Parts: sequence; C-alpha cells; structure tokens
Amino acid sequence: MSLSLLLTRLVLKPLLIPQPARRERGDVPGWVLITVMTAGLVVGIMAVAGPQLESMLKKALDSVSGK
Repeated sequence: MSLSLLLTRLVLKPLLIPQPARRERGDVPGWVLITVMTAGLVVGIMAVAGPQLESMLKKALDSVSGK
C-alpha cells in the first residue's frame, strides 16, 4: 500500500462515514433549579428589604429633584 493511499484512507474515511447525531441536552434540571432558587432569593430579599429600598429611592429622587 502506498503512502498516499494510506493517508487518503486515514483522512477521508472518517469524513465519508456518516456519524450518528449527537444529542446535547445539557444540564436542564440544574438550570431549572438555579432559576427557581434565584427567583426565590429575589422574592425573599424584596419581602425583607423592599420597604427600606423604596424609602431610600424616594429620598434620593426627592433630593435630586429639590423637593
């Protein structure tokens, strides 16, 4: 077998053989858990600190607008 034939077989054969389709699903349950936990943290923080944050924002806007 000649060197060029060997190289042709090594290079072209993997390209010509159909490859099975890969299913890349990722880590769906992990992303769902992260999303739910993040939403829970936001709701919890807003329940605890919401009135204080609203008061701080109102004071800051009043000081800028001159009221």
